[in-house]
Order: sequence, then C-alpha cells, then structure tokens
Amino acid sequence: IQDAMYKLTNPRAQIESYVLDVVRSSVPKIDLDNVFLEKEEIAASIKEMLGETMGRFGYSILATPVTDIEPNMEVKRAMNEINKAKRLRQAAVDEGEAIKIRSIKEAEAEAARTEIQAKADAEAKFMQGQGIARQRQAIVSGLRDSGN
Repeated sequence: IQDAMYKLTNPRAQIESYVLDVVRSSVPKIDLDNVFLEKEEIAASIKEMLGETMGRFGYSILATPVTDIEPNMEVKRAMNEINKAKRLRQAAVDEGEAIKIRSIKEAEAEAARTEIQAKADAEAKFMQGQGIARQRQAIVSGLRDSGN
C-alpha cells in the first residue's frame, strides 16, 4: 500500500497508459477483421500486463473487459468498402453460376426438343414408308387381279 500511495502520483492515468500500451502492442499483430473476434485475447493480455505491473504497487486487477472496439472513421470506411467488394464479388460469382445453370438447362431442353423432333421425323418417315409400301402392294395386287 505504501508503494501505491508514494510511488504512483496518478494511478488512474498510469493504468490507462499501460492499457493503451498493451492495446497498441497487441492489436497491430491481429488482422483487422479478427480484432472484433479476439476481444477476449486482448482483454487477457491487458489483465496480464496490468496484473504484473500494478501488482508491484499493491493493486489487484480483477478484470479487464474489452467492451467496445471503435476504429477511426477512415478504417471503418475502408472495412465497409472491403466488405462491399467481397459481397459484390460473391454476387457476381453467384450470377455467373446462375447464368451457367440456365445455359445448361436451355441446352438440355434444346437437346430434348431435337431428340423428340428427330423421333417424330423418324416415325413420320417410317409411316410414310409403310404407306408407300402398301400403295405399291395395292398396285401390284391390282395389276395381278387385272391380268387374271
């Protein structure tokens, strides 16, 4: 307690200084998108550093919650632009996939139409051939009957 009273003139400012020091040293090592996800790790680093340093002066650090991470406006704008670009890129990929699927389905439908038309043409030619064959048989039969 004596160290806390006589060696520190402004403990609050000293704690803030240590917190900012830890934040400045640990946050740049983390990818900006992950800073929001790794709040617990940042809080643990702050607690460890403060616990060591302020413990020497008789302070006990119970918790160091990181409640809000607020990057400056330019960083926010850049992050929003990056997210927007990612979403647009994914939308373009999705649109490309949709076009590809539509093209495949249209080609399959065209192939089915062509196959149906080919079968219909073949059936028509077969029927036409049978008709011609029957006509010729009738002619031959008529010629035989007229000769008898």
